[in-house]
Amino acid sequence: MSTLDGRVALVTGGARGIGAETARMLADTGATVFVTDILEDLGKETADGLPDGRGRFLHLDVTDEGAWQTVMEKVEADAGRLDVLVNNAGIEMMKPIEELSLKEWQLVCRINLDGVFLGTRAAVGLMKREKEGGRGGSIVNISSVAGLVGTPFQTAYGMTKGGVRTFSKGAALEFAALGYGIRVNSVHPGVIETAMGDEMLETLGGFLGQSPEETAAFLKAQQPLGLGQPRDIASMILFLASDDSRLITGAEFVVDGGLTAQ
Repeated sequence: MSTLDGRVALVTGGARGIGAETARMLADTGATVFVTDILEDLGKETADGLPDGRGRFLHLDVTDEGAWQTVMEKVEADAGRLDVLVNNAGIEMMKPIEELSLKEWQLVCRINLDGVFLGTRAAVGLMKREKEGGRGGSIVNISSVAGLVGTPFQTAYGMTKGGVRTFSKGAALEFAALGYGIRVNSVHPGVIETAMGDEMLETLGGFLGQSPEETAAFLKAQQPLGLGQPRDIASMILFLASDDSRLITGAEFVVDGGLTAQ
């Protein structure tokens, strides 16, 4: 099993869902984990629940450039380095194009795209391998199957997740060329049973004139192995964070129960 003994990780959007499960799994395998989120109470609860006192909570709005600098300063002061960054924070936006406002479009871009860029840029200084030493590290950016194929009513969301995919590839090649030792990959979940996923089912059902249960049944039929759990995504993130994936960078990993295979 992949191990992160002695490593330091930061997970954005770590208060709940995929982020919280990822924080738990990274801590279970030995990492000290900085859980960041705007949901303070839930974020602190998640961090406090990590084993052996390995959790730390930091408030972070991923769209705030100054906040990223502050968080990295706190990570350096507390842990001295950063080995793993999981850019997980994101929001869904499910609306017909005709009803989608520019303000809503820009909000999705700020969180899902700007947040990944700002996080990656902020982490480089702590992660890159210097001539005198340093360990490099792994950046895992959470995209979506909506970043690979078109999805109705999710054009803004899908656009940002497609951007995460190609940004990850460009960053991976750039950091390799510079000799930083930083790997960058993207993970593309299918339909996962989380609070955000439940909200998506309810909204999509409204557009299709279906109940959430009917929509869930429809999506299960599209995803041959059934709906996923946060642990399914966290396991992939752990692999990419660890040395087991040391030769993998600029790649995309689809965890969707076969949804995009059809």
